Amino acid sequence: MAAGMQVKIGIIGGSGLDDPDILEGRSEKYVDTPFGKPSDALIVGKIKNVECVLLARHGRQHTIMPTSVSYQANIWALKEEGCTHLLVTTACGSLREEIQPGDIVIIDQFIDRTTKRAQTFHDGRITSPPGVCHIPMAEPFCSRTREVLLEVARSLGVKCHTRGTMLTIEGPRFSSRAESLMFRQWGADVINMTTVPEVVLAKEAGLCYASIAMATDYDCWKEHEEAVCVDNVLKTMKENANKASSILLTAIPQICQMDWGHTLKALRATAQSSVMLPKH
Repeated sequence: MAAGMQVKIGIIGGSGLDDPDILEGRSEKYVDTPFGKPSDALIVGKIKNVECVLLARHGRQHTIMPTSVSYQANIWALKEEGCTHLLVTTACGSLREEIQPGDIVIIDQFIDRTTKRAQTFHDGRITSPPGVCHIPMAEPFCSRTREVLLEVARSLGVKCHTRGTMLTIEGPRFSSRAESLMFRQWGADVINMTTVPEVVLAKEAGLCYASIAMATDYDCWKEHEEAVCVDNVLKTMKENANKASSILLTAIPQICQMDWGHTLKALRATAQSSVMLPKH
């Protein structure tokens, strides 16, 4: 690693995927940010000697609905804590026959159908960074981090799709059948309620962001298949949460051994050059 580029991994756990037991020597840290408090305490500890920070996206009691998650506070807090990478997990619905419940998708693109969420830190508040940030989003996810996750999934024998487009809806309701069929026509592969704006803010923060998406159901587009419901989602999550954990436990030491100096420098340069500062 380049000087001052010590790897530290932030883990944002989605529904059923935020078990703190994967961290050794853990302690809780309650923090505040210019955007309010994060979803819960930051749980600081180590995985195989790598410093990690775990945050439950919906709070540890799963009390925060997708719209109300303070994505700005969460990403800001993890960056302030010194994280260089964000490895996140998310439950999702499958919009493709071949992505079966229990499969993992290492997503590489998104379509945004949210309507109520702050998608930038440069939001004009007195406490926010100055200027307007037009962050490029052609490649939303960190390809190097995704590669590590893919290789690890393969080595563990986990059924894993190497790319996929995530469609993020506002929620908290699930889609109508007409919407679900339309999203398939748009070319989306999986559907959730949290990838946007999380990935956008991570890009603004200059962090390496990658997501392990776990299909729990076929949404509601598929005929002769039970439409998505909370019970079935939770059942599939329980059966498969260990897949995401084992990928993380194996990938994190590998990420730590790589040199990220150039990657992080490039991400931060992109973020900086995307800000248009006010003319004086």
